[in-house]
Amino acid sequence: MDTYTSVTTFFQSGGTFMYPIALVLIIGMAIAIERWVFLKKALFTNQKAYRELLPLLTSKNMMQIQEYANNSRSAIARILLAAVETMQTSPRRDDIQSAMQEGILETVPRLSRRTNYLSVLANIATLLGLLGTIIGLIAAFTAVAQADPAEKATLLSESISVAMNTTAFGLMAAIPLLLIHSLLQNKTVAIVDSIEMAGLKFLNTMVKGRQGAVTRTSDA
Repeated sequence: MDTYTSVTTFFQSGGTFMYPIALVLIIGMAIAIERWVFLKKALFTNQKAYRELLPLLTSKNMMQIQEYANNSRSAIARILLAAVETMQTSPRRDDIQSAMQEGILETVPRLSRRTNYLSVLANIATLLGLLGTIIGLIAAFTAVAQADPAEKATLLSESISVAMNTTAFGLMAAIPLLLIHSLLQNKTVAIVDSIEMAGLKFLNTMVKGRQGAVTRTSDA
């Protein structure tokens, strides 16, 4: 109960700017949760698609690969589908690699969407805190100027203490948002790296299989 009372008193004594800062924090946390769930799901689906597609690619079962990729929502499946379709029209490694790279470039914006909002919201929370403090100090000095001389020191210290609450709350909102932003960025980079690694393994397997088929034909 004491903790709840302290938090309530701290929030109420900060003035009206505490409410927009709280709103920014709530929006930021909602975005963070949505992005975290999305990235976890994307990582899981890509890992599953990689495990299921690699044996099909090794066995050169292109029809099953296309069927699986068309029914899959994973980025790896879409990238491999683009590579298989390109390989049917052009066997050149550069063309296949370009098609896969194009698929990766299309995937990155989906993974990083809305993540940058967290850093923007963190900056907004900090600036709102500073603005609330400045406005609070202006009001404090105005009140002190009209107060009794014997009460000026006490009134000024109390007013400054209240005004500083908005800066403190702004930083309390900004710090976790920046931390979560960094974590989400690192997770996004890790997923993109895993997709690129899987794409390279797929490409090497496809080109190797193509070269093996050409060699067997020429030997015959």
